[in-house]
Amino acid sequence: MRESASVAENNINVHIMKKIITLVILPLLIIGGVYLLVASIMEPVNFNNNVKNRETIAIERLKDIRTLQVAYKSEYGRFLPTTDSLVDFYKNGQITIVRQIGSMDDSLAVAQKKVRRDSIKLFVRDTLLRHRAATIDSLNFIPFSGGKRVNMEAVIKVVSGVNVPLFEASMSYDDLLKGLDRQLIINLKAEKEDMGRYPGLKVGSVTQPNNNAGNWE
Repeated sequence: MRESASVAENNINVHIMKKIITLVILPLLIIGGVYLLVASIMEPVNFNNNVKNRETIAIERLKDIRTLQVAYKSEYGRFLPTTDSLVDFYKNGQITIVRQIGSMDDSLAVAQKKVRRDSIKLFVRDTLLRHRAATIDSLNFIPFSGGKRVNMEAVIKVVSGVNVPLFEASMSYDDLLKGLDRQLIINLKAEKEDMGRYPGLKVGSVTQPNNNAGNWE
């Protein structure tokens, strides 16, 4: 009798455990599996979205650097070698603005010498990137990098017997994408390198003239 009761009790316990597994544990395992599956699918999607957002901010910064470099070259015939010197040029430098009075299409005014051009000096900060004045020091740094500085060079290169000023400013993916999935960063870098492209963002070139183009353009 006791043995029969014990067997019956064991059967009930087994039945209860099966119910618990079926109704509680199995659904949790299924939910966990679905979550892992969705996470594995979304991980590269989220990575690509983060890359795009970070690149957008970085590109604007590199465009600002290019704007100031071009302005400096127009004034002095060369480029600046560091972002510190570029920021100082923005804060304290001046550029020449040519202002035309009258129109060359007005033949009478031309004949009467009423058409002329005047050159005036204006502070850079009053003419260029005025929307950036409060944050101009950020041009020194790669966004999202934890304080890594933008890599910049300026050289004079002889091209077809002519001295040509060149500059290059760059942000590597290792710095720009800091904190994102390491393996996906490695994959992205390898993809760019296989295409013969710089693994990051870059404007200008110190190896050959490229009209100060960015590698995103």
